[in-house]
Amino acid sequence: MRVYLGSDHAGYELKNHLVEWLRAAGHEPVDCGPHIYDAQDDYPPFCLRAAERTAADPDSLGVVIGGSGNGEQIAANKVAGVRATLAWSAETASLGREHNNANVIAVGARMHSQDEATKFVETFLSTPFSNDERHIRRIEMLARYETTGELPPVPAHHPQPPEA
Repeated sequence: MRVYLGSDHAGYELKNHLVEWLRAAGHEPVDCGPHIYDAQDDYPPFCLRAAERTAADPDSLGVVIGGSGNGEQIAANKVAGVRATLAWSAETASLGREHNNANVIAVGARMHSQDEATKFVETFLSTPFSNDERHIRRIEMLARYETTGELPPVPAHHPQPPEA
């Protein structure tokens, strides 16, 4: 599988490890940077590139890495067609794929050991989407909102929220 990776300075070493681990595991890693360590590197230039390439390549997945993974997940989710999940356990990595058909995983390099983070990525890559109707429906609602900006209707049996 082709896997696009991007990080900031805090995720640089883990990204490099994952590139080698992915290659050894038979995947095709594509390193979207950074390619040198610079303590001043910001995550948007590299994580947005990894996310854009993932969105443009439907059979691929992406990995974005920073200190906590939070900003990297936010950046990736700004790209149309990306569903990025922040993993802090193998279970959250699995659920991101199984329930949300996430195509990008965000990992915090300062939050986890290299072995833990590698396990999260391995779990993410090996977990298929469940294709359950309820999960498909939710993903479609978000995709429509992403393209139209229109909120999905509140179910009729719920009190209607006040209008803005």
